[in-house]
Amino acid sequence: MKKVLKKKILKKIAKKEIPLESRFAEVAELVHEGKRKAYASVNAALIETYWKVGWYISMKVEHEAWGQGVVQKLAEYLQKTISDPRGFSARNLWRMRQFHDIYSNYEKLSALLTQLSWTNHLLIISKAKSEKERLFYVSLSVKERYSSRDLERQIDAGLFERSLLVKPKISKALERIHPGISGILRDSYSLDFLGLKDRFSEYDLRKGIVRSLKNFIIEFGRDFAFIGEEYRVQVGMVDKTDCSPRARG
Repeated sequence: MKKVLKKKILKKIAKKEIPLESRFAEVAELVHEGKRKAYASVNAALIETYWKVGWYISMKVEHEAWGQGVVQKLAEYLQKTISDPRGFSARNLWRMRQFHDIYSNYEKLSALLTQLSWTNHLLIISKAKSEKERLFYVSLSVKERYSSRDLERQIDAGLFERSLLVKPKISKALERIHPGISGILRDSYSLDFLGLKDRFSEYDLRKGIVRSLKNFIIEFGRDFAFIGEEYRVQVGMVDKTDCSPRARG
């Protein structure tokens, strides 16, 4: 009798703790996750195709002296013979060759390359000035899941120079506790998007951050999340208002 009663009570608690809408939300998340996987799969197949086409053109240029005229004819042929010829213009075919040639000696990058969109690849190839810079943005874009707009903003703001060339000042004790902390914290951040004047107050900074919240959190990285415009914390025995983004737990 006690066991039966206990089961009934647990069922009632379960029903109260998990509303019906929450169960629906779980199903919606399954759908979203499936769509994300489908997109990732399609994108990976597309990048692999571009890589193979780039390899083929590269080989023909090297061994059979293919030039602009032959590649133009190839583009025209593809326009007529494949069902969806978008992305196979002569200009893009040359980009595929460049894409292959740039990363052909980096086998360890192959898994990362298929996780980036073609637009992001083109941004990195066209804007990065060195091999190290390209590798930096490929790895970071995968880690942070940058959109093309976010990636372009970070490149234009010189994130590579600020993050890689200027090492963050982190204590050895903190590095021992959190080995990956150097990849999260930086000594400098670009906040040009806030649109602040040369002289500004703390109030102006806080309001600017709230107005441009998305870009602000993107600048700090995905290890931070916004939980409120003002957050009261206790330092010693004194309450203080903190306006900074909080690290995710």
